Amino acid sequence: MHKMLIVAPLTALLLTACVVAPAPYDSRLIVAPALPLVVELGVEPYYYQSGYYYYYNNNRWGYSNSRSGPWMDLPRSHYPREIRHRGGADDRGRDRGRDYRERN
Repeated sequence: MHKMLIVAPLTALLLTACVVAPAPYDSRLIVAPALPLVVELGVEPYYYQSGYYYYYNNNRWGYSNSRSGPWMDLPRSHYPREIRHRGGADDRGRDRGRDYRERN
């Protein structure tokens, strides 16, 4: 009988440590792969790689499983070193003859 007085409260204490609460509905942990060192963008600011869409806007990158979003911020450690633009009328001759180090 004396052992029951110790075992019952100890069991109750240990069982409370095993309670797991579910995560919020919209919480997601997605780890996007890093972009290559050089990314070449076409007319639109989208890039696709390894099942993810990347969107470049105002010097920031976002990523999503779908081109329509929702977009999550890409960690800066995953940013490419260089972004090349092609196909647009506004980028003819841009960065011609300049070294990458001069642009950053």
